[in-house]
Amino acid sequence: MKVTEYFKAAQDKTLFSFEVLPPLKGQNIQTLFDHIDPLMEFNPPFIDVTYHREEYEFKKLPNGLMERKTVRKRPGTVGICAALQNKYKVDAVPHIICGGFTKDETENALIDLHFLGIENIMVLQGDVRKPDRDFIPEEGGHTYASELLEQVVKLNKGSFLDEDLEQADATNFCIGVSGYPEKHMAAPNLDTDMNYLKQKVDKGADYIVTQMFFDNQKYFDFVRKCRDMGINIPIVPGLKPLTSLRQLTILPQIFHIDLPNDLTKSLEKATTNEAAKEIGIEWAIHQSKELIDFGVPTLHYYSMGKSESVYKVASAVF
Repeated sequence: MKVTEYFKAAQDKTLFSFEVLPPLKGQNIQTLFDHIDPLMEFNPPFIDVTYHREEYEFKKLPNGLMERKTVRKRPGTVGICAALQNKYKVDAVPHIICGGFTKDETENALIDLHFLGIENIMVLQGDVRKPDRDFIPEEGGHTYASELLEQVVKLNKGSFLDEDLEQADATNFCIGVSGYPEKHMAAPNLDTDMNYLKQKVDKGADYIVTQMFFDNQKYFDFVRKCRDMGINIPIVPGLKPLTSLRQLTILPQIFHIDLPNDLTKSLEKATTNEAAKEIGIEWAIHQSKELIDFGVPTLHYYSMGKSESVYKVASAVF
């Protein structure tokens, strides 16, 4: 079932959904199941599965020279999505990214997902490869999420890269894209960023999931601006409960977001990570309740591989 169909079926009820990381290479998939099991109590209709592109690492050789190695620390999403759908009978939503893939490799992955009966995908540019400073596309791949989205839309119309195919079976993906209430880090300003978002919607995006935010007013303003621009597809808020003192500084650095002054002052008074976690949980509960009152289609939580805080928030909200 498509994500947008879940929204329509729920009518005015706000759903619960979350995002997981594939296990690290070498870990058993039970590690992931242990994370997901407690959250199934809240009946998520779908679970997002992130994807992280390969990284460069430098290893010192016996002769003193440095060797650059390409490392993929987490497996691909196709197998993970199949495992989730088989075990939990929920829809898995794989993240499809530009970085690290040619157009042909992307098409093959989408065909595999289609064979598995997966109907939903999130289309993203993806993170900058470590230790690169800027996003560098794969040779023969896509530079922007809008280009990747166009490829998916063509597949949905039965148009494959191999033009000699006859009677090609069209895919039927429901396509999610990202939105940034505080603008994407690479955008010069919010208006420019929202114009890019409008382009993705005009090209066929079905729904939007936002970057995490901690000030609901920024989400409300973002939705209003979207509607004023003619962006009328569902806009899902992405939330993350703070879980440590370090996140007070690291989250703004990594995700280029602001933390509200009241939240910052509370965290600055915390002396332990456990105290910071409780503050983060209470803040997320307040955010969630206010967003439900606003009428959001689902509350989408970035769990980052840990379910305890998300579980406590959901227990207080759903």
